[in-house]
Amino acid sequence: MSQADEIRLLKMINEQQAARIREQEETITELRAVIGELRALKANLEETIEEFRRKFFGVRSEKTAPSSEDTGQETPTKKISVKSHTRERKKKAARDDLYAALPVREVKCPVPEEDRNCPYCNAPMETLGYKFVREELRITPAKIERIRYLQETVICPECKKDGDGTLTQAPVPPALLKHSPASPSIVAHIMYQRNFNSMPYYRQETDMEQLGAVIPRETMARWYLRSAGMYFYPIYEKLHEQLVLREVLHADEVPCQVLHEEGKTPESKSYMWVYLTGNDGLSPIILYEYQPGRKGCYPKEFLKGFKGKLQCDGYTGYNQVEDVTLVCCLAHCRRKFYEALPEERRKTLKLLDINSCEELKEPEIPEEDRLEMAPPAEIGLAYCNRLFFLERQLKEKGFEERKAARIEQEIPVWNQFWKWIDRLSPVGGSKLEKAVNYAQNHHETLMNYLLDGRCEISNNRAERRCKSYAIGRKNSLFHNSAAGAEASAIIYSMVETAKASHLNVFQYLYTVLLYMPDYKNEPAGIEQLLPWSEFIRKHCTGLTDTETMTPENKPKLPL
Repeated sequence: MSQADEIRLLKMINEQQAARIREQEETITELRAVIGELRALKANLEETIEEFRRKFFGVRSEKTAPSSEDTGQETPTKKISVKSHTRERKKKAARDDLYAALPVREVKCPVPEEDRNCPYCNAPMETLGYKFVREELRITPAKIERIRYLQETVICPECKKDGDGTLTQAPVPPALLKHSPASPSIVAHIMYQRNFNSMPYYRQETDMEQLGAVIPRETMARWYLRSAGMYFYPIYEKLHEQLVLREVLHADEVPCQVLHEEGKTPESKSYMWVYLTGNDGLSPIILYEYQPGRKGCYPKEFLKGFKGKLQCDGYTGYNQVEDVTLVCCLAHCRRKFYEALPEERRKTLKLLDINSCEELKEPEIPEEDRLEMAPPAEIGLAYCNRLFFLERQLKEKGFEERKAARIEQEIPVWNQFWKWIDRLSPVGGSKLEKAVNYAQNHHETLMNYLLDGRCEISNNRAERRCKSYAIGRKNSLFHNSAAGAEASAIIYSMVETAKASHLNVFQYLYTVLLYMPDYKNEPAGIEQLLPWSEFIRKHCTGLTDTETMTPENKPKLPL
């Protein structure tokens, strides 16, 4: 073999070896990619399995055990000094303060007659006085009475002599519902039990039987629906007119079920929407609205005419509401990072609540050079908790002062948060990626609360109202008809608005039913029955009173 042939052979061998090496490198690259995908799939499946375990066997709420500070675990952190503040411990309420609104009846316990003579000289003893020994609370159970109205008729005796008697009949209070024994008090009781105490009709039916009255649940439902539409809907409309005139509102929605609705199966999901006023210092208004779906056209229609800031979650349906500034809820963003944590780690972390009375230390965020060492979801949670902590310090400040303090204290935290977010590269499909995407997709709306001191950092105000409905839904399970769901929306609106206005809820429902038969078509009368009117404040902020305020003996509305 010549030297040239040997060179060609060596060259061929080298090329074959280089090809094999390239092929091996390509195979290694492909295998590494597959391994990366498998690791991501494994992580996602582990997260999914853990979530299923938590849902089936664990606690669903965000409540957690004490933080790592309480368990003695140490995390490398950077401590930042803040202004110290003191908070006075609430004084334990005295019994006289707790029961100040209750009427007092004194029961005197005299010495028995056989012991009123002196045991030594047998002389009659005189009363020296009474001393206070103890007190107790007594309750008089509800009772149902049959009230029969007897109308007096008077006749002129002189005219009667001429064979032409003049007759005059006494006025009689109008019936709440024609041809029905329903009264303002019993209908108010049914509404109060159903929407305030979350007691469904079938339980009320049993309760009525214990009081001696057989009132079928169908009858109670009929009274409820008719009274809601005839007497409370005019007030609901007036509240709606006032709601859209405000500058800051909250909105949320909660699913419900209606058995009989045209075009829908009984198993399909409907929604109860909640709209309420924000922290603007004015009289609160809380309105529920039933709708068969969750489309954005529903809040768009309900909030027509509203031009302000709408606080909501990240649901895209609210984007259809025109001429508003959306303010996204940071609690929803924080929840995404919380759910991205391993279950065991969740038990050691604390979620800050602005309205909690519990004293908590300021959340600590790892130093810049240690951010890579801490779990990313935990860092995201720490940033959110820091913002909630700062908000808690500003809770009692005025609107303008709060806005200025937010700009000074919270914008630097947001800037650090977004800088940290931009550096992350979460595993595709993981819960951390979902949390990061949620934050990035709502970058602007999450920070819009900084524009107005009346805005809040979260939409928890609306979520608490959704919870009021969800508790009742858990007991009643479903609505029988769309009309029933609409009536429930009206009465829930009355109950929650009365609660927020610090009214006696039953007394307010009763008072409206007492007067609306006479004034349902008079705007001036409806104005006097709104939750913030002086008349309502006077008659619905004390104890329940159905004895002196009755259909036949009630004070006149100050029209």
